Amino acid sequence: MKRRSILALAASALATAASAQTVPPPFPSKPLRLVVGFPPGGAADVLTRIMAQALGKQLGQQVVVDNKPGADGIIAATDVQRSPPDGHTLLMGTNTTMVAVPSLRPNPPFDPFRDFTPLSSAGNFSVFLLVPASLPAHSVKELLELLDANPGKYNSASSNSAAELAMIQLVGKRKVVNARYKGDAPALTDLVGGHIHMIFTTGTTAPGFVKDGRARALMVLQSERSPLLPNVPTAKELGLGNLTILPWAGFFGPPNLPPAIRDRLSTELQKALEQPEVKSQLAQQGFDGYGMTSPQFAQFFRRQYDGFNQVVKENNVKFD
Repeated sequence: MKRRSILALAASALATAASAQTVPPPFPSKPLRLVVGFPPGGAADVLTRIMAQALGKQLGQQVVVDNKPGADGIIAATDVQRSPPDGHTLLMGTNTTMVAVPSLRPNPPFDPFRDFTPLSSAGNFSVFLLVPASLPAHSVKELLELLDANPGKYNSASSNSAAELAMIQLVGKRKVVNARYKGDAPALTDLVGGHIHMIFTTGTTAPGFVKDGRARALMVLQSERSPLLPNVPTAKELGLGNLTILPWAGFFGPPNLPPAIRDRLSTELQKALEQPEVKSQLAQQGFDGYGMTSPQFAQFFRRQYDGFNQVVKENNVKFD
């Protein structure tokens, strides 16, 4: 009996040890890293910093913003894709990185559905069409007439594929060469310097250039006028319903993120987006913030991806 008791106790101890090894560590157990694929000062960076501070308070851990600009956000995305699935490394992804890159590149660097875990939406950017104050066009109609009368004379700028596709939708078959920039800030510097003639840019950067007279806003892509520049008409008001590209942002984790951590992060992100001070800060940047559950965001993401590809196909768009 003694021998049986000893064996039973040993088996019980082994089972307890094995069970303890399978218990996941508490989350979060260290500071989080929130990676963004655009440089400091732009709309994506400002949004990320607002959310990092709010999420840090929600989780009781510091959330550090890690800027990894370049290649339409590929550098940032692949960093997160290859990170351990422990919830401590997250991506602030935009439709440029998560939709345009995998759908437009001949050899996509990642599969946006297989290689990431959708957590929550962040919301939509306000997007304005800006021209330099020196350009003799005070409306979209006048701008298009100017392009028609001077084929090849004027150019555009963009810092992401979504803005570039929106410009392609606007100008149609008119000959306009687009210059790509790493961020809107340097592009706008060239715009007010007269080197660039039009750009779709966000509510983070547009109002300052318009209010001090260096640039002119001709329209906003949102369905309603923006309180940042209330006198600027919407594309719909101008009869430009074909402009369907609206930049959005959301949060993603690496692949194979455990469901418990995924759901915790999704819940905390949604709570952060509902905080009045966060809503106010985002609104000041022309950003319409709202959260979604992980399944809701996954469905939204798929619809955005499919819709983007349809626009590309219908317009026979090809990017270099």
